[in-house]
Amino acid sequence: MTQRRAFRWPQPLEGQTARIWYGGDYNPDQWPEEVWDDDIRLMTKAGVNLVSVGIFSWAKIEPREGVFDFDWLDRIIDKLGKAGIAVDLASATASPPMWLTQAHPEVLWQDYRGDVCQPGARQHWRPTSPVFREYALKLCRAMAEHYKDNPYVVAWHVSNEYGCHNRFDYSEDAERAFQDWCKDRYGTIDAVNDAWGTAFWAQHMNDFSEIVPPRFIGDGNFMNPGKLLDWKRFSSDALKAFYIAERDLLEELTPGRPLTTNFMVSAGGTGLDYDDWGAEVDFVSNDHYFTPGESHLDEMAYSASLTDGIARKNPWFLMENSTGAVNWRPINYRKEPGQLVRDALVHLSMGANAICYFQWRQSKAGAEKFHTAMVPHAGEDSQDFRDVCELGEDLQRLADAGVLDTTLAKSRVAVVFDYESEWATEHTATPTQQVRHWTEPLAWFRALADLGVTADVVPIRSDWDTYEAAVLPSVYLLDESNTRRVRDYVAKGGKLFVTYYTGISDEKDHIWLGGYPGSIRDVVGVRIEEFAPMGTDFEGALDHLELTNGAVAHDFADVIASTADSARVLETYKSEPWVGMNGVPAITVNEYGDGKAAYVGCRLGREGLAKSLPELLETMGVEVASGEAGAGDVLRVERTNEAGDVTFHFLFNRTHHPVSVPADGEVVVASLAHTGDDGTVTIDPNGVAIVKR
Repeated sequence: MTQRRAFRWPQPLEGQTARIWYGGDYNPDQWPEEVWDDDIRLMTKAGVNLVSVGIFSWAKIEPREGVFDFDWLDRIIDKLGKAGIAVDLASATASPPMWLTQAHPEVLWQDYRGDVCQPGARQHWRPTSPVFREYALKLCRAMAEHYKDNPYVVAWHVSNEYGCHNRFDYSEDAERAFQDWCKDRYGTIDAVNDAWGTAFWAQHMNDFSEIVPPRFIGDGNFMNPGKLLDWKRFSSDALKAFYIAERDLLEELTPGRPLTTNFMVSAGGTGLDYDDWGAEVDFVSNDHYFTPGESHLDEMAYSASLTDGIARKNPWFLMENSTGAVNWRPINYRKEPGQLVRDALVHLSMGANAICYFQWRQSKAGAEKFHTAMVPHAGEDSQDFRDVCELGEDLQRLADAGVLDTTLAKSRVAVVFDYESEWATEHTATPTQQVRHWTEPLAWFRALADLGVTADVVPIRSDWDTYEAAVLPSVYLLDESNTRRVRDYVAKGGKLFVTYYTGISDEKDHIWLGGYPGSIRDVVGVRIEEFAPMGTDFEGALDHLELTNGAVAHDFADVIASTADSARVLETYKSEPWVGMNGVPAITVNEYGDGKAAYVGCRLGREGLAKSLPELLETMGVEVASGEAGAGDVLRVERTNEAGDVTFHFLFNRTHHPVSVPADGEVVVASLAHTGDDGTVTIDPNGVAIVKR
């Protein structure tokens, strides 16, 4: 397991006390200098105390090769610092300038058909290009040497959203790097042949030079699954290696200044292995943008919880979110009244000690001119800016109340997420293209919240096996190490919930034989001989299965052929005889050692899980608040101090109607909420109340 770097957090400017960092991306080079003083006036009014500067400023900082212009950047950093606003300074390497790509077009990445990504947007560089690395590190060196003693720079913002556009590069540089990566991982070409199962379709290789990236193989054909899985691992590692090169140079020249880069953790944001990357930053940072519609709050809480899991419950930094609409969806929905404040406090509740936005002032030109900002096109006299000021006051109030001395309290239940299982389930030759790993953890998080349980979402490398109960939701890949962890956890008294599509393959995507789920079949006490995918693409095809408890399965079900003597069947399927699923077990509980393992053999979604979980949790001996009226109406999150004698209870309304809950403490923040004479707090839709106890 990768050794994690020691946690280091940006420290306040001299003479200031620690506060919740609050601000956003600031792009003064987009504006004439006469706007800068007004920006600082408005930042002060809003309570902003940190901005990220220079993220896309390479062409402004180095207008011609080897010619650096720091004057403008010096002036704005000095203005900000003297106003008490700290700077998170970017390495500015995210997008190379035109002079570089014209002189060295070989740095441009290629897609899987060999087409070259031309300049015109951003991230048009190859992670494995030695030429690009040379130029990028020259810029890092110049930046570090110039700002190494600047008292207003509190952190390094290394590049920006690695892999957002250049996750995959299929160039000759990438080919050579992929060959070297395979050598390091496997040692011999025979080991690669074994891992990729190259005996199939005559893909045997005699030498590492025969390894090529998974380029275009014809429409409708199927890439080698083992090779494609390793390509995704390699691509994450290649970008990480570039980040480490930047990080190490900056750290060498500016020792003691913490470094980070902004991840893109969300329910479906699975491009890079962010848990692996989390070991390489001094503090975890994340960019998160809301999902429009009914899952808005829950998906945000889920993603923030996963970010906290990646940070291992150290404070983390929300580097970007939006005050309202974004600009990059087909339809860019606005936020509803109250959601600007509430959304920020969701991240804070889940362990973020910094709340920042893209961006400070909304652009008047360029591709992101319709992306909302802290200062919108409408200017200071706008609801968004008034909300930004309200949030600044709330954050100051919470800091004064001591929230910075607390971290996210550990839940009793862990929901496990695995980046590599997601990558493996993305292959185009699987039992059904309707099933991916990432949707199942979110469904469990939401269903548990419906019962009043706010679970921790944790990466598979983390300490999920120290929780009272843990969920392995469609964790398709289980290697020998994690298989042992499953066995030990349950045998020692753990309460494990396992779903369909878990433990199917090892880390090479080789099937565990003998019946599914092969690696942990004895732990869960079921043996599956085949799958029963469901769909609507053919008339008369099986499109759902009803369970005996009234829940409805869709998309996927296991054909459980037998259960262990130690297993108890809780639910079966009800179907017509010719379907072959009538009476087949759907949900089971098995005694294993001192613990229990439940198995949910079908995709139930949030609704079906919420219907099935009360009985299942009771059978497993996991107590929940589902018997309380309205238990699922409020998302409850706790932050507590190390001694456990101070707790902040964050209460978020999950409904479209007001809900009342006991306050039982000091209401520190009430947004779209109010306290009553009876000791309760009533929270309106999109509202939140924060109670200190």
